[in-house]
Amino acid sequence: MVVFTVPEARAELARIRPTLDRLVAVRADAAELAAALAPGGVGTVLGGRAELKAAEALLDELITTVQESGVHLKGFAPLLLDFPARLDGVDVLLCWLEGDAGLDWYHRVDLGFAGRRRLPD
Repeated sequence: MVVFTVPEARAELARIRPTLDRLVAVRADAAELAAALAPGGVGTVLGGRAELKAAEALLDELITTVQESGVHLKGFAPLLLDFPARLDGVDVLLCWLEGDAGLDWYHRVDLGFAGRRRLPD
């Protein structure tokens, strides 16, 4: 398991940010395509079943890219990422939630998202 320092995690987030942005866009396309293909769905200019399958395959690739970086993908909609780390000798997860400007939060491993706190300066 990869254990990040805060600077390493922030650098990794910056590195994978284009992948995350692409994941969000493809996720929206896949949702629209799936809704269009559902009974009573409203058509879309994005295409049909073939385009949905392609979007799903691309989502799998993008998710794999994120996971191979050592980052834990904890949520898909919205995206929630955890970066394993240690702060003051305690195992924590540095966490980023879709919409966060940067990596500014953490929580103890045993507390989960409910224990989310701002990183100290």
